[in-house]
Amino acid sequence: MLSLKGGVGKTTVVLGLASAALRRGARTLVVDLDPQCNATATLDPADTEATLADVLETPRPSVLRAAIAPSGWSDEVDVMVGSEELESLNDPDPGQRRLEKLGRALAELGSLLAEDELPYQMVLMDCPPSLGRLTRSALVAAQGALLVTEPTLYAVSGAQRAFEAVEHTRREQNPNLVPLGVVVNKVRTHSYEHQFRIAELRESFGSLVMPVALPDRLAVQQAQGACMPIHQWHTPGAREVSLAFNLLLARVLRTGGRGRHQAIAWPDDDDTDSTDPDPTDPAQRAAD
Repeated sequence: MLSLKGGVGKTTVVLGLASAALRRGARTLVVDLDPQCNATATLDPADTEATLADVLETPRPSVLRAAIAPSGWSDEVDVMVGSEELESLNDPDPGQRRLEKLGRALAELGSLLAEDELPYQMVLMDCPPSLGRLTRSALVAAQGALLVTEPTLYAVSGAQRAFEAVEHTRREQNPNLVPLGVVVNKVRTHSYEHQFRIAELRESFGSLVMPVALPDRLAVQQAQGACMPIHQWHTPGAREVSLAFNLLLARVLRTGGRGRHQAIAWPDDDDTDSTDPDPTDPAQRAAD
């Protein structure tokens, strides 16, 4: 998850997808590369003996294991915990060997699991809003990149620069990297400016713009403040956002493929509960 502008909601999308995956019963790892550590704070893991900063310095299996803890949400969602020390590692021009350390560490995940543990079906990496070592390491390690933006002028520009970074990494370093799409966050349906910027995004990115946008709802901040998955925050606004994340997860899985190590079946269709709100309903959009 990346953008080269801060505040657009990368962490919100990571947490929303983790919540949607948890609802489906899928085991997920969240890797918190942002030195602000907001994903770590909301997922509320127990204290660990190491952090992601230690993994990037010494990607040995023992260090990797010490940096991962179950989240406060569920044993099905683990966290590779972030640290403010990551800021000191965010070199603007690291060498290739340093960029490959995160990928080497993630490749060890399967060997760390106990016999009774399911493998991770999804690894979500929350990147900082900069194109230094942290974001570039994630792009080198990832199978897919999802760009996050707001429907505002500067955020659209940040998404365009992020897409250029994805394409450069795919050509030069990681041919397996797939652009998963552009998700528009914090949308106000009745805002002319927002509709204008979404049209601008579609002109720039075409079909890469996700057909489901994430509405601007207070429930997102409420659930994060309570350290709870959005799917467990029972307000009309939370149900609307949860439905959007269900659809977004299904779209991401179709675009990126099912992956090579699947222990349970992912949904084939954008199925929703009969009680879920309709995101096209103006009355539901106004409710929060």
